[in-house]
Amino acid sequence: MSVLTTEQPDAVPAGEEPPDTGERHRLTAVTGLAALSLDAMASVAYGPEAIVLVLAAAGAHGLGFTMPVTLAIAALLAVLVASYRQVIAAFPDGGGSYAVAKTHLGARTSLVAAASLVLDYVLNVAVAVTAGVAALTSAFPSLYGDRLWLCLAVLALVTGVNLRGIVESAKAFIVPTVVFVGSIFVLIAVGLFRSHPVSTATAAGHASVLADNASSVGALLLLKAFASGCAALTGVEAIANAVPSFRAPRVRRAQRAEVALGAVLGLMLIGLSVLIGRFHLQPVEGVTVLAQLADASFGHNWAFYVVQFATMILLALSANTSFGGLPVLLKLLARDNYAPHVFALKADRQVHRHGVLALAVVSAALLVFSGGDTNTLVPMFAIGVFVGFTIAQVGMVRHWRLERGRGWRGKTVLNGFGALLTGVAAVVVTASKFTEGAWLIVIALPLLVVAFEIVHRAYGRIGDRLGLGRIPEVPHRERSLVVVPVSHLSRLTSEALSAATSLGDEVRAVTVCYPDAEDRAQLHALERAWADWDPGVPLVRLSCERRTLGRPIAAYVREVAAGEPGTRVTVLIPETEPEHLWQRLLQNQRGAVVAHAVRRETDAVICRLRFRL
Repeated sequence: MSVLTTEQPDAVPAGEEPPDTGERHRLTAVTGLAALSLDAMASVAYGPEAIVLVLAAAGAHGLGFTMPVTLAIAALLAVLVASYRQVIAAFPDGGGSYAVAKTHLGARTSLVAAASLVLDYVLNVAVAVTAGVAALTSAFPSLYGDRLWLCLAVLALVTGVNLRGIVESAKAFIVPTVVFVGSIFVLIAVGLFRSHPVSTATAAGHASVLADNASSVGALLLLKAFASGCAALTGVEAIANAVPSFRAPRVRRAQRAEVALGAVLGLMLIGLSVLIGRFHLQPVEGVTVLAQLADASFGHNWAFYVVQFATMILLALSANTSFGGLPVLLKLLARDNYAPHVFALKADRQVHRHGVLALAVVSAALLVFSGGDTNTLVPMFAIGVFVGFTIAQVGMVRHWRLERGRGWRGKTVLNGFGALLTGVAAVVVTASKFTEGAWLIVIALPLLVVAFEIVHRAYGRIGDRLGLGRIPEVPHRERSLVVVPVSHLSRLTSEALSAATSLGDEVRAVTVCYPDAEDRAQLHALERAWADWDPGVPLVRLSCERRTLGRPIAAYVREVAAGEPGTRVTVLIPETEPEHLWQRLLQNQRGAVVAHAVRRETDAVICRLRFRL
């Protein structure tokens, strides 16, 4: 049991603003629920339908098992919420299953957990956006041909909001979340008072997918229905992954958000399942189960369209869960040297900007690959999250057995039972959807783990060469020579030589000359101007038969280093910094050419002096 302590801030003098600690850019329990639960909330739009579609293979008799399967999923949800509530307390730095596995199951298992979460987060963005746009094109068929561009536009919108900060995204998405959850609960409440459907206009004219010649319900079918319905549990882990995004006391706020998510999601799933049985709904082609329930409860009126549009918007915006969780996970991987360190950098408003942009780019590539079609992506969805669930549960079993605190036996049994359930679900989902696209996840998961290990080894080699973790040699002074490439006289040349004389014991300006008559004339003009200017720095002529710039300078630096041992050579390259970004297109990139050649062919220090215009 972790103990939280809060420090009182220092007193702020009257009239002065308190220092910005970044807390105002973090989440409360309510805004955390809005920012990190959209994926789970929106899953009620396809979770119950996934159950019904599987059970429909056994005919009307099979649909009678909708409630038992839903109750089993709700029980698993309760186990997961209780488990992740414990994960939040035990690992307040975030990371969820990755943090648990890293501590208790070893580095390789933690990388499997991390890879599964990364894949799930990326697929969640693609599935959420395509599902939301599919709902829109169902209402407006004329937009169907533009669904890919609509998907990319929605992705750009969600990315832009998240680049402004997770609190800003929570504020932007809290209204659609409230409208959706409120409309679902009103639908359930109204439907419970109906003895028969008010309207069936939505399903009229659509073919039923109910099997006519099947009546037996076997264990395999129930397991498949359970595994398909477990798609409604994706997103449950997002809050545990993003604990550092909450305001202090972070653990308590994150736990409240996790419990609230479980309660709301469980009530919605059970309520919708009750209505499915009450109205004896059958799955029909081209119409969602949620649309049929809205039609049966409200009738085909404005309330029906409120539910549909709220569902459409929340499905599209449920990608925000990934934008809240994945950047934090990448930050932890970068901290442990398994991902590029750039992902650990924070911008203003506590934004891990590079993680947000990387997620957007990869998701956009998936959208282009799928052509904006949800059915291409769904078979790969939710497999990764079940792998993460199972690893987290197994890790928490080991955690309680090592800690042996109060009530550890009950917690161990709870997590062990959860690991068994999620492990079975992971196997069933993978096996049942393997030929439909799940094989891509089976291949991508180990490849991503290998990529993490390659990055880790690369950072290890860099650390060894830099001597990280070891006490370095005492600094000592060496003679310093600064070489400054020049091609003409200007204020930039003067600034470069001034900087060079401040840096080194000796400064030499070098210029490259070619055999062409025009180039020789320019060289003579430069030498005359240099003699008239007399800056106190010699100008060295570097002759070159071939029209190349970087190699003659690199050769000169090698010659100096060989002829003057014990001298530290620095190449100072003067460059201009344009006033406007577009003006960079006007630059000749001579500095970049010289820097590349010197870096590749010598050990000299390179200093690029940027002179702002």
